[in-house]
Amino acid sequence: MFIGWDWATETHDVTVMDATGKRIDRWELAHTEEGFAKTLTRLRKHGDPADLPVAIETSRGLAVDRLLAAGHPVVPVHPNAFNAMRARWGASKAKTNAGDSMKLADYLRTDGHMLPRLEPTEQATLGLQALTRQRADHIEAKVAAVNQLAALLDEHWPGGKAVFYELDSDIAMAFLERYPTPTSAAKFTAGRLEAWCKRHGYSGKKPGSVLIERLRSAPKAASRLSDTVVEQLVRVQVQLVQGIRATIRALDKAITTATETHPYAPLFATMPRIGKVSLGQIIGEIGPILERAQTCEQLIAEAGVVPVTRASGKARTVSFRFATNRRARLALTTFADNSRHGSDWAAKIYNDARARKKRHPHAIRILARAWLRVMWACWRDGACYDPAVHQANSKINTTADAPLVA
Repeated sequence: MFIGWDWATETHDVTVMDATGKRIDRWELAHTEEGFAKTLTRLRKHGDPADLPVAIETSRGLAVDRLLAAGHPVVPVHPNAFNAMRARWGASKAKTNAGDSMKLADYLRTDGHMLPRLEPTEQATLGLQALTRQRADHIEAKVAAVNQLAALLDEHWPGGKAVFYELDSDIAMAFLERYPTPTSAAKFTAGRLEAWCKRHGYSGKKPGSVLIERLRSAPKAASRLSDTVVEQLVRVQVQLVQGIRATIRALDKAITTATETHPYAPLFATMPRIGKVSLGQIIGEIGPILERAQTCEQLIAEAGVVPVTRASGKARTVSFRFATNRRARLALTTFADNSRHGSDWAAKIYNDARARKKRHPHAIRILARAWLRVMWACWRDGACYDPAVHQANSKINTTADAPLVA
C-alpha cells in the first residue's frame, strides 16, 4: 500500500493506493486531535504502519511528527519535483486536495524507490536545531526593530542616534530610555554627559567632548509631533529592542548549555574560531545531514556549497544551487568565513580561490566545502578535529583546493 497525504493548516486529504494503482481508500481530515487520531486508526486497518509509507510535501511539522511517531515511513517530496510531475496525470496540471493526495500516492508507488525516507533526527540534535533557528529568527527581528528605531530617530531626534556608535548597545539603550527627546537632553554638557556615561559603564573610551559634539552637530528635527508623543514612540521602540535582546541572550545561554552536553560537540569544538553559538548551529544544521548522508559528496550537495550542472547535447551550464537547506549553508559559510582568521590552512584555501578571481561568497563556499570534508572525516572516524591530522590529509587538501564554479 502507498499513502499520499496532502497537508494544509486546517484540513488534510489522504489517499491509500495499492501496487496496481487502484485507489483503495480516501478521506479528508480536520487539523484537530480527533482528525489525526481517527486517521492513524484508519490507516492501521490497511496494514502495519511500518509497511505503509506516506508521501507528503514537507519534511517537518505536526503531520510529519505524528506519522513518524505512529511508525510510518515518511517520504518528503519537494514541491518543485512534485509540480514537475503533474503533466503525467494530465496536460492541464489541475490541482485539488483530493487530486494531490492521489498523485502523491501514485508518485510514491512508481518512483518511491528513488525517494529517500525521512529519518528521525537525534533528539539532542533536533533540540539544538530548534534553539539556533529561533535565535536566527530573533536576530532578524532585532535587526528590523533597530532599523525602525533608527528611522524614528532620523525623523524626530537625529542627535539621539548619533551619540553612540551602535544603536542597539547597552549604553545607547540606556541613553534613549532616559533621554527620549531632544528637549530632555537639552541641558547636557560635556562633563555631565561623561559623568552619566561613567555611571552606566560606558566602554567606548570616547570623552564627553566628542560625544557632546556628535549630539550637537546632528541636524535638528523639524517634527510637528509633541514631545509627549515622541517620548512615547521612542521609549516603546526601545523597550521592543531591549526585549528582543533579552530573548537572544536567553537563547545564547540555552544553546551554550545544550552544546556542552551534545555528543557531537567534541568532534568539532576545537575547530578554529568556532564559538558556542556557531558550534550549536553547525551541530543543529549539519548534524542531521551527517546522520543520513551515505557519502561525503551527498553531504556537500545537501549543504548547498557545490553548484548544479545542467548538460544537454552541446549545452552545458553550471549554476548556483538554490534548492538546498539554506539554514545549513548559512551556518556552514558563517563558520568558514570566521575560520580563515584563525587557521593558516583555511586562509590559504580562501586566498587561493580569491587569486583565481573568485568573488568572496564563492571563495567562502569553496572553503566551506573543504571544511565539510574534514567534518565528514571526523564523523566517519569518530575522531575529534585535530589540525595536525586533518589538515595534513593529502586528499582533503587536494579536493579543497579544486576550483568550483558555484
